[in-house]
Order: sequence, then C-alpha cells, then structure tokens
Amino acid sequence: MRPPAALAGRLDVSRETGEKLAAYVALLEKWQTRVNLVSASTLPDIWNRHIWDSAQLVPLVPANTRRILDVGSGAGFPGLVLAALCDAECHLVESDQKKAIFLQTVVRECGIPATIHTARIESLPSLGADIVTARALAPMDKLLDLLAHQLTPASRCLFLKGAQAKSELAALGTRPELSWELTASLTNPAAFVVDLTVSS
Repeated sequence: MRPPAALAGRLDVSRETGEKLAAYVALLEKWQTRVNLVSASTLPDIWNRHIWDSAQLVPLVPANTRRILDVGSGAGFPGLVLAALCDAECHLVESDQKKAIFLQTVVRECGIPATIHTARIESLPSLGADIVTARALAPMDKLLDLLAHQLTPASRCLFLKGAQAKSELAALGTRPELSWELTASLTNPAAFVVDLTVSS
C-alpha cells in the first residue's frame, strides 16, 4: 500500500516511509469503526485533511532538531506524521486512554518511532523539546498556559489552527516575550500555521 500518487509527489518520501504512512492510515480507518479518532466526514479525504495537513510542518522543523513534543495528539496528527518524516525524537501526549492505545499500536505495528505518554501535559515534567506542536487542541491563551512549563527560550511552537487563529493571537494582547508568524495552511484556505517563539 502506498500514498495516493498525487500526494506522494508533494510528500517526497521514500518507499519505506510511504508504506509506513499508508499502514498508519489503514489502521486508523480500522480503529475508527470503534473509537472516534477523527471526524467521519474527513475519512474520504484523509491523506489531504490529515497526513498532508500535518506534513506541511516538516519544512519548518530545523535539521538539527533533537526532540519534538506533540500535545493532545488524538489520532496522531501532526505528531506521528512528524515522527515518520523527521529525524528527531518524538514524544506524543494524549490523556484519552483509548486514543493513546491506538497511538501505541501504530508505533508498534507501523514502525513509526515515537514515545507515547498517556497523561495530561500539565502532569508531565519538562521534556526539553526544541519543537512543540498542537492541532486544534485549545485556544492560544489556554494552550500557552498548558505548555508554560514545557517552553524555554530555545523552544519553537508550531500550531495548526483554524479560522480563529488571528482572533486568538489578538486576544493574547501585548506580550513582549512572544513573537510569531502566521502563514496560510497549504490544505485549507481558512486555516493557518502559527510559528511562535517565547523569549526569556
């Protein structure tokens, strides 16, 4: 099994990596029948809506990145996709036990290297991540509060956000320790990628 031809060109991955991602998609479709992992309406377009949506972050991950932390991983987006495509240690945090078991199953059966933490991010000690990711987890202000103990001046946050991204950033007010760049999503004209850093 391989990614759709049109998408494979955009992903530019090896045959082995493409097969791992395809096996991941197959597992998700199988598990979706008993665990609500993604919106059922997105399944027919799963490669674009979930795999490519996650993979668009790869060019933003520096080559020397040591550790990626994905929070509220759910079905594994973007965490498992980044684990498959990036040469970095990946940690996924998911508090829902059924979803965490799914993530562990993907890691084991698809050979995607990642560490799964069945916990809330607030309960974990700092993992010293270079890159912190989240997708549709919480409003920006709450998300930054949840991640406060995980962020250092060396950390960079890559958040996949919907149409509310601009208003959420505006709601942060004047916070001189924060700097960010907002770019349009490659998969949804109404969505955005927030590239955010926290200075000391």
